[in-house]
Amino acid sequence: MLPKVALIYDFDGTLARDNIQEHSLLGLLDEEIGPFWDRVEARARDANADQILMYLFEILASAKRKGIKLTRDLLEQHGQATPLLPGVESWFDRIDVFARGLGLDPMHYIVSSGNEEMIRGTAIAQRFQYIFACKYLFDENGEACWPSVVVNYTTKTQFLFRINKGIENFWNDRSLNAWMEKPTRPVPFERMIFFGDGDTDIPAMKMTREQGGYSLAVFDPSKWQLRVTKEKVHKLISEDRVSYVTSGDYNEDSLLDATVKGILSRISRQFT
Repeated sequence: MLPKVALIYDFDGTLARDNIQEHSLLGLLDEEIGPFWDRVEARARDANADQILMYLFEILASAKRKGIKLTRDLLEQHGQATPLLPGVESWFDRIDVFARGLGLDPMHYIVSSGNEEMIRGTAIAQRFQYIFACKYLFDENGEACWPSVVVNYTTKTQFLFRINKGIENFWNDRSLNAWMEKPTRPVPFERMIFFGDGDTDIPAMKMTREQGGYSLAVFDPSKWQLRVTKEKVHKLISEDRVSYVTSGDYNEDSLLDATVKGILSRISRQFT
């Protein structure tokens, strides 16, 4: 059996441009992007609440005001409008071939604060071993009625341990907390690569790196000229949060492609 290596991705801003809800869902709900997120932040602050839960609530509230039935099919349909970063659609086949050539078994995961239902509507949804992302609970009529899973900045680290222990669900906390000797864990941290794009991913990137794995910060190449992007890159490097920083160009022979192949080659040397 080949040793497993986990490539773990945030979604919004890492594999896709911007937040997944912004491309068509907020338009359907008649919400302007800036004011919507401002309202989420204000409501979270006023209620002393989690911002991710508040955005999930605000989407439900907006749909109710508009009389829109927020079903799983509708969310998946609007996920189809998500623009991916360059080279993403061909990335998985190429990196899998390279990893297997090194004697590794590559597995791809999502750990994201975006909507799982929308991510499943994208062109790459079937490429992931498991998608850990925010989810809705659906009532007897098939309409979203309550958040069933929230993945926020710090809880992302929980899902790294689920991958580490081979737990591919949200509900099994008993196995998550059970003692498991490190040599018996299916995916050691030393064989993890976490891809993120900024502040929301810092705890996961930092922990992966401190546990012996690799954290990779990517940025949308179309936004490199923005001051906020350069400031974010500077901060991630200066605060020692990441192993590497590179443009989110997933095409063959890009810097990202070369960096990940170099990491995989380094991991493979453990077994030679």
